[in-house]
Amino acid sequence: MRHACATPVDAGALRRVVVAAGVCLLIAASLGSDVPAMANEGSGGGLLSALTSRERREAVAALPLQRLTPQASQRIQRITDKPTIYRRLPTQAIACDRDMFLFLTRNPEVLVGMWDLMDITKVSVRRTGAYQLEAQDGSGTTCTIDLVYGDSTTHVFVATGLYDGKLTTSPVRGEGVFMLRSSYAKNSSGGTTVTGTLDCFIKFDGFGTDLLARTFSGLIGKSADVNFMETSRFVAQVSQASAVNPGGMVDVARRLPQVEMETKKRFAGTILTVAKRAELAKAGERNGQPRVSADGSRTAQRSGRGDKR
Repeated sequence: MRHACATPVDAGALRRVVVAAGVCLLIAASLGSDVPAMANEGSGGGLLSALTSRERREAVAALPLQRLTPQASQRIQRITDKPTIYRRLPTQAIACDRDMFLFLTRNPEVLVGMWDLMDITKVSVRRTGAYQLEAQDGSGTTCTIDLVYGDSTTHVFVATGLYDGKLTTSPVRGEGVFMLRSSYAKNSSGGTTVTGTLDCFIKFDGFGTDLLARTFSGLIGKSADVNFMETSRFVAQVSQASAVNPGGMVDVARRLPQVEMETKKRFAGTILTVAKRAELAKAGERNGQPRVSADGSRTAQRSGRGDKR
């Protein structure tokens, strides 16, 4: 097999590797201010962000490496030390129940399943482990995505992507680290506003692929921005629909393709929790009691406790 740098590579292939990882992460997601600029210090334009070198260092410093295994830390640092591209996607603030946000962040296949049910995606997702997913876009891109760390305010995903389709004569490989940081506040309607920031570090194999990725990074970055913004809006809509129409949403949960039965059950349980909180908040308003937020608290302050692992 020839090295990727020796093969003609189409920008569309590079875009698919990055976007497939982003779509599957969904971080709201995903899964998510931005001025195009290259990862190298002092460079001027490129995929992931016109963020300054200071902002990039701040993102690296925020990675919870000390809470990970040495193997996971080394894997992340191999990517973040010298990424081909770095970008912070546009910060998103959405009205969303805290538990629903956390559930969808950790189970992005549920979002893909809903999009599949709506016939608006060709991406297929398969859970291969408790914290691992494999995704394919049907056009030659395959991504393996690991949730290596998650608590209530920070989630770190590591993705490995491969494009082996018609646009190249040899596979194009890439790796990415995606860190989603979230904060929660009580909004004026008594619900919860979730604010999310997604930092992306992408590294491509091969000098030729690396150079092309930098060249077309602006195009890739815009696509990633749009995906993150649209996914965030969709997450907010799922939370709102769960509050006002839990029966319909539970029916959707039962019919989701690409989602394991146990995950469907937990999604249905989360829907009912959101609906119950919304009903309690309405009842409190009618009785003149302090309004309960969508995350179950009476104030915007949180205890800070999370399910760290």
